[in-house]
Amino acid sequence: MRAALAPGVRLLRALPRDSRYRGLTLVLTFLCYTSYHLSRKPISIVKSQLHPNCSALGPNPHNDSNSSTWCSWAPFDGDNYKELFGALDNAFLVAYAIGMFISGIFGERLPLRYYLSGGMVLSGLFTALFGLGYFWDIHVLWYFIVVQVCNGLVQTTGWPAVVACVGNWFGKGKRGLIMGIWNSHTSVGNILGSLIAGAWVSSAWGLSFVVPGIIITTVGIICFFFLVEYPEDVDCSPPLHHVSSADSHLSGQSSADHSNSPKEPAEEPEAISFLGALRIPGVVEFSLCLLFAKLVSYTFLYWLPLYIVNVAHFGAKEAGDLSTLFDVGGILGGIFAGLISDYTGGRATTCCVMLVIAAPMLFLYNHVGQNGIGTSIAMLIICGALVNGPYALITTAVSADLGTHESLKGNAKALSTVTAIIDGTGSVGAALGPLLAGLISPTGWNNVFYMLIAADVLACLLLARVVVKEVRGWCGYMARKRGYVR
Repeated sequence: MRAALAPGVRLLRALPRDSRYRGLTLVLTFLCYTSYHLSRKPISIVKSQLHPNCSALGPNPHNDSNSSTWCSWAPFDGDNYKELFGALDNAFLVAYAIGMFISGIFGERLPLRYYLSGGMVLSGLFTALFGLGYFWDIHVLWYFIVVQVCNGLVQTTGWPAVVACVGNWFGKGKRGLIMGIWNSHTSVGNILGSLIAGAWVSSAWGLSFVVPGIIITTVGIICFFFLVEYPEDVDCSPPLHHVSSADSHLSGQSSADHSNSPKEPAEEPEAISFLGALRIPGVVEFSLCLLFAKLVSYTFLYWLPLYIVNVAHFGAKEAGDLSTLFDVGGILGGIFAGLISDYTGGRATTCCVMLVIAAPMLFLYNHVGQNGIGTSIAMLIICGALVNGPYALITTAVSADLGTHESLKGNAKALSTVTAIIDGTGSVGAALGPLLAGLISPTGWNNVFYMLIAADVLACLLLARVVVKEVRGWCGYMARKRGYVR
């Protein structure tokens, strides 16, 4: 006697074919970018172990010097350890920023499945190589710098590829909410990366890199076997990229094209040029805004655990665990930003409002955020939501909107390039943030937070022109609506 069909299988069979493949694409790309961020996070956790407070561990067991840094890992045992940590961060982020502009061009011209899975396997290799420096007893700075540069270059394969895949499958209607939820992979990856790295940071910090390297390699192999790039490849319906509305708020013009031109196998459209992508309305403004928004986000990503150790005097593992609350707030902020921007149609306005509120919240966190564990938890979640909300919205829904802009007339060969331009520009800020934090932190953490607040204000100001367009669009729509009622 055969058993009844498994409930999960019955559920899958009940879903329409399009929904099954869309769900598969969301899950796979979610796991892919979760593993990317999971592999980036360990360096921020391990910093406090490479240069710990040796006096808290008792007397020097080697009895060969009175140095207070006997337990540190050379070459990070000198007084310039913060500058060296900044150099490590910068090696990865500068390589990432430079590589991102090139990556989008390759992403439009190569099969995304090969490009993404190959990049993940290489990312796993270089992540593991950093950790192997512990087991190989390597103490020369150039080794860690070279590994960081190589890892930064290969990790650029991730973001343009996953956004292009999701953009190919999902239209504009609920894109903000869907991609806001989907974008939680960034924070989920940071949280998992913190917890995994924290499990070994005090015993064998090399495993804090080797294990994430194995994970991203495994997910890359799964991606190679199961990812579907285009709905047409499996006979599914392409999404509607341009919804019927009174105004297209990103461009400030009336939407003339409400239909999506499906990809014709017989006439493969040419990939858009770099300059052509820059001419799409809104690309330059959102790119420059992301530069400063990502500066703030990545400064927290790389320096928050060390800040908590220095200011709140927690241990390395406890600081790493507490820093995950910033990413919990990031999940909530990304979903909230996507939901509000879908409802209002104002992507730029949503970002601007959150950035305006974020500035005073950063000031408060620095001055009262360590006045108790409850206050610290609440402030980390609030700051995480306000800082990462605009960053999440720009790198997901906004990038997909602009990459399928009506001016492209249905050409789907712009998603990867537009995404790479926006995120590549943002990555310049991601490189500057940790570098500036490393240079400024010796003068006091207050100055670091003043730098972050200034960056938030600049990010808001750079969106002013697009916000004005959105407001004018709303005013025109309401005026016409009142005219129709009369």
